[in-house]
Amino acid sequence: MISMKTLAAALVAASLASTGWAAVTADEAAKLKSELTPLGGEKAGNKDGSIPAWNGGYTKVPAGYKSGQPRPDPFADEKPLYTVTAANMAQYADKLDEGQQYLLKKYPDYKINVYPTHRSAAAPQWVYDETFKNATRAKMDGDSVIDAYGGIPFPIPKTGAELLWNHSLRVRSQGYRQAFRTYTIDTNGTSSLASGAVNEVTIPYYTKGLSPEHIKNNGGAYYQNLQSVESPSIRAGEMLMYYDQLDNTRPAWQYLVGQRRVRRAPTICCDTPNFVASGVDFFDQVFVWFGPATNYDWKIAGKKELIIPYNNNRLVASKPEDAMSKHFVNPELVRWEVHRVWVLEGTVRPGKRDVRPKRRLYLDEDTYIAAIGNTWDAQGTLWHTSYGFPWMQYEIPAVGQETYTTLDLIKGTYSYTTMSDQHNQIQVIDPLPPSYYTPESLSRRGVR
Repeated sequence: MISMKTLAAALVAASLASTGWAAVTADEAAKLKSELTPLGGEKAGNKDGSIPAWNGGYTKVPAGYKSGQPRPDPFADEKPLYTVTAANMAQYADKLDEGQQYLLKKYPDYKINVYPTHRSAAAPQWVYDETFKNATRAKMDGDSVIDAYGGIPFPIPKTGAELLWNHSLRVRSQGYRQAFRTYTIDTNGTSSLASGAVNEVTIPYYTKGLSPEHIKNNGGAYYQNLQSVESPSIRAGEMLMYYDQLDNTRPAWQYLVGQRRVRRAPTICCDTPNFVASGVDFFDQVFVWFGPATNYDWKIAGKKELIIPYNNNRLVASKPEDAMSKHFVNPELVRWEVHRVWVLEGTVRPGKRDVRPKRRLYLDEDTYIAAIGNTWDAQGTLWHTSYGFPWMQYEIPAVGQETYTTLDLIKGTYSYTTMSDQHNQIQVIDPLPPSYYTPESLSRRGVR
């Protein structure tokens, strides 16, 4: 017979499993106002001085600057501290991820220029305030996030799932318009335009003046995008619309030219080949990681100092023909710095299938941006390395990551997504109304 004490313990355990708890106590959350940055990074620098203390981030907006104009590189005059090559990579092996080590060994002309580290991550004060509230109110419910809004949901993460949500809910503006182009580069180094399109994005989660209850009562979407394809001509007129939601789902719809109809697009995720990049990568490798995250179990494998791309305003503003070299993005234009990162490992869940059963992400401690991501195939062979190019959007202020690359190390091909050959970089805009993101709206906009 089950005793009342045992039954009570079982009920408590069941409650914990189904609803979760706040990530940290009030005493732990207080560290966000002392030894930690407002978003949860370690405020102090490292022992050898290569990582400085965080001093508020970079928030200087050039006089006369208007959102959408190319964002100047404030560190343009700096020179590399050192360069990592195949000849000296052993000296820096503990600060290199698997993908960079592979490229250094494979290609004699590959190199990593390491510059002084600038901890430029910043956010509006109201985002800091909401992050502090999230520390004690946000919870996990299975794969879902509840009671989070307006900031990093788990600034003192305890689990891999919480850490991954910090990347998905990283600091961004309330809305933006972004023209981009994605290129694919074959084994001969020949580039082809796979997609040229415009993203019109509204982010209710980062719309000032709302609340966790508002997000919940309006469907739980934290990120809404309507993507309109402009080129190549054979794809011009296609449209894609999706919502990323706090319950870890992604309703999606697609408008295809010729058919002149809107249909559901349930495969716009996970290990579906990414047609925006002509299938060179997979949908969950956009931005290095792009949820939903239900295929994997995630665990935190610690923190470490790593050389990662950072403060890449110069590369983002570079012409694609200058940025793309034969086998990888032009290393002369990429700025690398030493930062502390979270190491996050994913393994496919029992009962799930993914062509990449193992993957590892490296998340910058100041922004939670997944700066580097690597995947392995079923035989344990390193398959892809993706790396983004974090850059300063000082008018928000925030560090963003909308330019990125994924290399198929087995085939020797890669994709590169950039904004630099469009009229504008990302332009911060007011949120678009909910009626803009409906299948009916998508149908009305179809013209071919």
